[in-house]
Amino acid sequence: MPTATSDADLARQAADEAGRVLLAVRERLAAEGRGGREIKDAGDRSAQEALAAFLAEHRPEDAVLSEEAADDPVRLTSRRVWIVDPLDGTREFSEVGGDGVPARTDWAVHVALWEDGELVAGAVAMPAAGTTYSTDPAPQRPEGAPDVVRLAVSRSRPPAFVTALAEELGAELVPMGSAGVKATSVLRDEADAYVHAGGQYEWDSAAPVAVARAAGLHTSRVDGSPLVYNRPDPTLPDLVVARPEVAERVLAAIARVAARPSDQTAPTPETAR
Repeated sequence: MPTATSDADLARQAADEAGRVLLAVRERLAAEGRGGREIKDAGDRSAQEALAAFLAEHRPEDAVLSEEAADDPVRLTSRRVWIVDPLDGTREFSEVGGDGVPARTDWAVHVALWEDGELVAGAVAMPAAGTTYSTDPAPQRPEGAPDVVRLAVSRSRPPAFVTALAEELGAELVPMGSAGVKATSVLRDEADAYVHAGGQYEWDSAAPVAVARAAGLHTSRVDGSPLVYNRPDPTLPDLVVARPEVAERVLAAIARVAARPSDQTAPTPETAR
């Protein structure tokens, strides 16, 4: 049985390999004058193929749960399940500048391993930024409690719930791209917390949560309860990733906002993109 360390290495290699494929696909299509849906679809397809081939070669006995593949029920009876998002942030991935050059770096590849009820390894690659975060070696996190909390939020459609939370906390909203980019922004000291309450799936958060936990960050549901993976329904609608120094403060503010009348604070349906 592979060790946790070798699984972490494999997660990083898989994420990096999919990232290389995505960069090549995006560069080629942008040079051909393609854009929008064509780039999104080609990215999703090529990254899924790359990850599927990589895991089939290196961990053929393990099950896989992927955003871009049919859900195989064998995962529910498997001890080891790879939870992957081949392209997190298709909108950002597909954006091309006026000169035909790919414009954004805030998209990611997620690869995580769930084993016997726990996330045991993971990697979040940001290929266009040249950065990959892995559970081993775990990234260092910034320390200290900021005077003003910075909340990572969707750059295109910040949900009403998080806007209300920022007002409650006196926090600053920091817009950025994909779920993985927002979750790992705490490690880059670009934000102090990422709170999502508008709908996600297990593949949106599994790898970022694995990496965040390895770095000593707080991770939970918005009510403070644990995040549970490899369930029959892969919906996992909300998430908190935060510096431990601000986690209690953020969770208390979430509870106050959630207690308000629903017509004032109901979360706006939002995908992880």
